Amino acid sequence: MRRDQNSADHPGRWARHTRMSHPGKHALLVADLPSGVGPLISVVQGLLIHSDWFDAYPIEKERFSGVSRETLPIADRLSRILENSALPLHVTRPPCDRSVGTCRDYALMVCSLLRSHGVPARLRCGFASYFGETWEDHWVCEYWDSTAAIWRLGDAQLDRTLRDRLAIPFDHADVPRGSFVTAGQAWRECRAGQADPERFGCGAVAGMWFLKVNVLRDHGALNNRETSPWDGWRDAPPARRRVGAAEMPLLDRVAADPAGAFVDAGPDWLG
Repeated sequence: MRRDQNSADHPGRWARHTRMSHPGKHALLVADLPSGVGPLISVVQGLLIHSDWFDAYPIEKERFSGVSRETLPIADRLSRILENSALPLHVTRPPCDRSVGTCRDYALMVCSLLRSHGVPARLRCGFASYFGETWEDHWVCEYWDSTAAIWRLGDAQLDRTLRDRLAIPFDHADVPRGSFVTAGQAWRECRAGQADPERFGCGAVAGMWFLKVNVLRDHGALNNRETSPWDGWRDAPPARRRVGAAEMPLLDRVAADPAGAFVDAGPDWLG
């Protein structure tokens, strides 16, 4: 089915930069990078290192003491990278010289580079099965394959080191849908009794409340709000980590149509 270019679900909606994805003064450097999803993912892997996976690399963790989990706008991230090393962006930095981030930073940078090269791309918040025995909180980049006319998933965090360590069998530029589920999909499966909500979470925090957190974050990302107050979920008092019956209809609707008109749902625990 051909999409109307003015429709809300047209891929072109996600071809334009947001405040978080715009490379700013580094736009020309980004434009000069090699095109293609695979090459751009390789660029990102040579610039970033994940704060939770220091042990996988031959580095001194003390070098990265005091790092923050805050997701930076790409313009600021690139400035920090280039201040640390004036090497061209396509040159792979040693792990000890990379910028520290989280899965969302990887996804955001891939999204930024793809948009800069004319490829519609967006962040997706959900859960991955390839980090352990449960479905782990995770972010990836979803990009439009114009040849096949489908959305595909790319996970730049899965560099060669992590692919070997985790025995990842698939292409990091085409993550199978069975290995990553969006938050809305996970929510719907749990609501239908097809999945156990306690198997979806981040560390010791799991269940319907965490699914709610990611449903709202995914909804925001698809509406050009790649960050939100819900990113501070770790600060939520345990007594507020619940889902009320009155919230269910809204969450069901957002889970079913995460790219729909943005709904500002709170968060209630900040009030």
